[in-house]
Amino acid sequence: MYDLPTLPSSLDPRPIPSVSAGSQLQLSELLGALSYALDLTEGQPIGHCVRATWIGLRIGRQMGLPDAELWELYYTVMLKDLGCSSNAARICELYMSDDISFKRDSKTLGESLPKVLGFIMSHTGQRSALGARLRAILHIVQNGSRIVDEIIETRCQRGAQIAAKLRFPVAVSRGIYSLDEHWNGGGRPDRLAGEAIPLYARIALLAQVVDVFHQAAGREAALAEVRARSGAWFDPALVASFEEAARDEAFWQILSSPDIGDTVFHLEPGFGSIVLDEVYLDDIAEAFAEVIDSKSPFTSGHSERVAAYAVLVATELGYAPDRLRWLRRAALLHDIGKLGVSNAILDKNGKLDTEEWTAMRQHASESQSILSRVPAFAEMANVGGAHHERLDGKGYPLGLSAEKIDLDTRIVTVADVFDALTADRPYRAAMPTERALDIMRADVGTAFDPLCFDALLRAIGRAENALANAA
Repeated sequence: MYDLPTLPSSLDPRPIPSVSAGSQLQLSELLGALSYALDLTEGQPIGHCVRATWIGLRIGRQMGLPDAELWELYYTVMLKDLGCSSNAARICELYMSDDISFKRDSKTLGESLPKVLGFIMSHTGQRSALGARLRAILHIVQNGSRIVDEIIETRCQRGAQIAAKLRFPVAVSRGIYSLDEHWNGGGRPDRLAGEAIPLYARIALLAQVVDVFHQAAGREAALAEVRARSGAWFDPALVASFEEAARDEAFWQILSSPDIGDTVFHLEPGFGSIVLDEVYLDDIAEAFAEVIDSKSPFTSGHSERVAAYAVLVATELGYAPDRLRWLRRAALLHDIGKLGVSNAILDKNGKLDTEEWTAMRQHASESQSILSRVPAFAEMANVGGAHHERLDGKGYPLGLSAEKIDLDTRIVTVADVFDALTADRPYRAAMPTERALDIMRADVGTAFDPLCFDALLRAIGRAENALANAA
């Protein structure tokens, strides 16, 4: 079990930067924009975490929580799904299913045994041979409770750990960790009941369910579901607070507004605008790189390595220190759109079919879409969107020609492909460095910028010499 009392020791000793009313980039704006990537991996309509934050904040205000607690609640709900990418591969493996649609559809599933069994039958191994599908279903039916325990505990632990790396107080990590606990003690991971469940977790779960059912079937469906689960999943007192808040027509108007993000980002309680200094921005990029790389066992550490290679290449090309720092963040976040790609595709041990390849290619556009939600990240968004483009115009998603691909993107492209070739993939083992470089060399001038590739060669040579001298 994850030992929550030890969370303070894992917090970065650097404090959250001081308050400044003149800050150009707010913490709420940045993390709110990045939360759209968490919506992708949960299969939820874009903006789910932001909408849930609106719901949770209204419940908290209805309860009369002080600003300091509302601030913690605000980020607990906004970041409640930080750990969700970490169980995607396991869901895909156990259920032989598309993890994204599995997660999406499970959100509207209650605890009725016939409905649970029906869900298992309809979502397990639909594209698999009959024998394999039946064996998987039998395994799930026989071991269902243990399997769900494992999947939820993985998510809870990871989410709490990443919240700590983002420098949030232990109360936020606890809230994220306990998101799936139920008022009646039937939840997970620790079977907590009643007021033993952290308040922020109780509110976050309620807010999550309200948004899921409101998006799927409308206001009355959301209200009916909340009432039906009161006393079972939900604290009845919180349900009463929600119903009181829901009597205000403006509550539903804002919840349905396409501009709800702007509303929520400007409602951050208590602290005003928090200065996102350079070190804190680094920490945020590193934390979300972990979220990205947790999606698949074959991408573990990928974003961090791409960032390291990109910095080595850019150093050879004479980048200044401040620009190196910026480029490292862009490289850490370049694959954030992959959170929207099913592990049935990411981890496939074989050639992708046309439909799968189309879905895989979409991740670059998703990266650009997510990062461009932060105006200050416009250049990073371009790197995320174009890192699979080629100089000869045969890349994706837009088939950009060489003059439209900037140097930053060319550097990340070289770093990305080098790491992909020298790391294990579901369809092949990692290649030796020389073999990977030979493959890349054949595409210099068509896929890869010659200057960037030469800089990569020099950087690798320096690293090898340093290792030899150290030995």
